[in-house]
Amino acid sequence: METLPNQPWMSDPATAAVMAALERAGGADCARFVGGCVRNAVLGAPVRDIDIATRLTPPAVTAALEAARLKALPTGLAHGTVTAVARGRSFEITTLRRDVETDGRRAVVAFTTDWAEDAARRDFRLNALYADRAGRLHDPTGAGLADARAGRVVFVGDAARRIREDALRIARYFRFLAWYGRGDPDPAALAACEAERDRLSGLSAERIGHELMTLLAAEDPRRAVRLMARTGVLARLVPEAIDLDRLEALAAVEAEMSAGVDPLIRLAALLPDDPAAAVAAAARLRLSNPARDRLAAALGSGPRLSADMGSREARRALWAIGAGTFRDRVMLTWAGSGPEANAAGWRALLETAAGWRRPAPPIGGERVIAAGVPPGPAVGAVLRAVEAAWIDDDFVADEARLARWLDAATRRLAG
Repeated sequence: METLPNQPWMSDPATAAVMAALERAGGADCARFVGGCVRNAVLGAPVRDIDIATRLTPPAVTAALEAARLKALPTGLAHGTVTAVARGRSFEITTLRRDVETDGRRAVVAFTTDWAEDAARRDFRLNALYADRAGRLHDPTGAGLADARAGRVVFVGDAARRIREDALRIARYFRFLAWYGRGDPDPAALAACEAERDRLSGLSAERIGHELMTLLAAEDPRRAVRLMARTGVLARLVPEAIDLDRLEALAAVEAEMSAGVDPLIRLAALLPDDPAAAVAAAARLRLSNPARDRLAAALGSGPRLSADMGSREARRALWAIGAGTFRDRVMLTWAGSGPEANAAGWRALLETAAGWRRPAPPIGGERVIAAGVPPGPAVGAVLRAVEAAWIDDDFVADEARLARWLDAATRRLAG
C-alpha cells in the first residue's frame, strides 16, 4: 500500500488531537483524511483545509470531541458534518454516507460504515482519496491516484448522474480542470456538462459566484474558460461575458509582468467595457459591493489611456480615477491592444501608478474665505478653479502660483 511522504499538517498537534479523540471512540480505522488535503499531499501542493471522514455518527463524533475537551460545532448535521476546533484550527468531520434522494441542489443522505459507498457519492475520482493517520493511501475507485498525477478530472461513475445529483458539479468540473487539469479533457465529462447545463439555473448565485471566482484564481484558467464557452456553460453563468480573447491576452500580460493572479480583473476582461454590464454580472454572481464597484470602475469610460501617453498626462489620469482603477484599466487596455502592443509603454504606466501618491489639494476653503469670498457655493467654485489650474501645472504649487490662481479665480467670480 502506498504511503504519503511526511506531511507536517498530519503530525501537527491540533490534527493529532482530533484524530486521537476519534480513534479513542471508534477504533484505529474509524477516521481517515479525505478529499483535497489528500489530493494536494499526493501532488506536493499546499494543504489548507483538512477534512476527515469517519464511521462514527455525528452524535458519536460530538461526544468524542467533548470527551477530549475539544470544541464541537454542529455545522452540518443533516449531512453528517461536525466541525472540530483544536488549538484554533478547524477540521470538518463528516460521517461516511450515501445519497438516498437528490434534486440537483441538495441531497438526503443515509450514514454508512462502508468507505467504498462514501467514495461512490463523491464528485471526481481524484477527490475520492483517503489517507489514514499513518499516511497510508486508500483509493476506493481504483483511479483517483492515477488521475491526480496525470491531471485528469473524471467524474466518479456516470458523469450525468453525478451532475443530476448536484448541478454545481458542472461549475466544479471546470474549476478543477483549471487548477489540476492537464492534457485532453475527459470527453464524457464535457458531454455531460454540455447536456446538463440548463440545471445551473436552479443554483444559488453565491455558489456559482464562489466557483467561478475560484476558477479565475487558478494560475492559468484560459483553457477551462474556453471549454466552458464551447459547451455553453459560460453563457449560463455569465451571459455578459463576450471577450475570451482579452482574457487570453490578460493572462499572458500577467505572466510577463509577474503581476500575480487577480480573479476580479480576469472577470472584467471577459465583460464589455460597460459599467452596467459589470453591475449586472456582479449582481448575478452576488459579488460584494466593493468588488462590484471596482469591476464597474475598471470598465468605465475616460480618461483615455494609451501606451504612448506621457507621464504628465498619466498623472492627470491618476488624479481623475485613482491609482487602483488606473492600474486595472491599464491591464485591460494593454490586454485588448493586440499582439503589437507597446509593452514598454504599458509597463511605464504601471510603474508610474505604483509610485503615485495622491497629493493634497493646494488650498482649503479657509484661505478662499480669507481672500474675501463669502461662505457658500462661491467658495467651492473658487476651489475648483484653483484646483484645475494646479492640475494643469502638473500638481506643482508654490506661493506665487497659488496667489495668482486664487486672484484670477476670485476676479472671475466678481466679474
